[in-house]
Amino acid sequence: MKKTVIGALTLASFGLPAMAQDNIEVTLGVLNDRSGVYADLSGEGSVVAARMAVADFDAESKGLDVEVISADHQNKPDIASNIARQWYDQDGVDAILDVPTSSTALAVADITAQANKILIDSGAGSTALTGEQCQPTTIHWTYDTAALAKGTGGAVTERGDKKWFFLTADYAFGHSLEEETMKIVEESGGEVVGSVRHPFPATDFSSFLLQAQASGADVIGLANAGGDTVNAIKQAAEFGVTQSGQSLAALLMFITDVHALGAETAQGSVLTEAFYWDHDDQTREWSARFEEEFGSKPTMVHAGVYSGTMHYLAGVEATGSTDGDVVAEWMKANEFDDPLFGKGYVREDGRVIHDMHLYEVKTPDESTGEWDLYNLVSTIPGEEAFLPMEGSGCAFVNES
Repeated sequence: MKKTVIGALTLASFGLPAMAQDNIEVTLGVLNDRSGVYADLSGEGSVVAARMAVADFDAESKGLDVEVISADHQNKPDIASNIARQWYDQDGVDAILDVPTSSTALAVADITAQANKILIDSGAGSTALTGEQCQPTTIHWTYDTAALAKGTGGAVTERGDKKWFFLTADYAFGHSLEEETMKIVEESGGEVVGSVRHPFPATDFSSFLLQAQASGADVIGLANAGGDTVNAIKQAAEFGVTQSGQSLAALLMFITDVHALGAETAQGSVLTEAFYWDHDDQTREWSARFEEEFGSKPTMVHAGVYSGTMHYLAGVEATGSTDGDVVAEWMKANEFDDPLFGKGYVREDGRVIHDMHLYEVKTPDESTGEWDLYNLVSTIPGEEAFLPMEGSGCAFVNES
């Protein structure tokens, strides 16, 4: 599909006479975890990011009256589904943003497609969102389990930790992350010696860590996120896991997790991110504004909400519509170049293609402040980071 870089779009661009018209009313719903294990990496910070995007887009001067609302899905698909239906049927919501927890995201994606609205997902990771459970109006913005596996799984195996044991959150995201990482490990010459699944969310990882210790694995892959990852790492330290010669690979770890653990505990950890606040001058400038509003540095989920909202609003402005199929088609036909993710584009299946980055957590001596936590190891081009569209199982792509 031929794509064009977003530029200034006016009625005159299409050879049409400019005329006064009513503003387009747009309601954006930020649906996420506001009270549980993902609240720090998502939560209210995503609401702040969405409102920053509306302000930076200067929506009002472009004829868009935009309202941002929010709700807590509590990481439960039934609650998320009920909120999505009410938002679409009664509250006039045009697009839902964020939605961490893959099981909730997949449920909301179905309801969104039925309502001909847009889901711009920044928080969930399952590749099923653009694979076998894809929907034409789902845009998967920030990361997915394949990109995480490619970055962290590949790097850890290639440095010599060949035998893996997985400690996996027992729901769609954890399963997907384990599956994708297993593929990378085996392709890189490693082997999987075992795995165990823990409830989501969990507080006591002791029995699971004992199984991992007894497995003889070189590395314990943590296929979980947020508070689960932080708690597993803390308890692994209490059990002396790393002192016994095994290493930990947090397959999805956010800067808020590293900050909570501290450089002393997290130092040397390798992780994959789509965004880091200190990556360049543009990310530093935006992150400073975000921190002023929110009180902490942004995660890649927050950054994805901002960038996805900007691209969505550009689509509404350009098309003069909030219909999901119309805006999704525009978003897929037009590339973006924003200050947080750089250049990228939305594939036909809804997967957003942009660079991913492999980082290593600094030692306490290297760190110059509480949020100065990463050293850049390498950048993975988007076309390499994410799975190819061919063979993904996305029906509407394969049929087109």
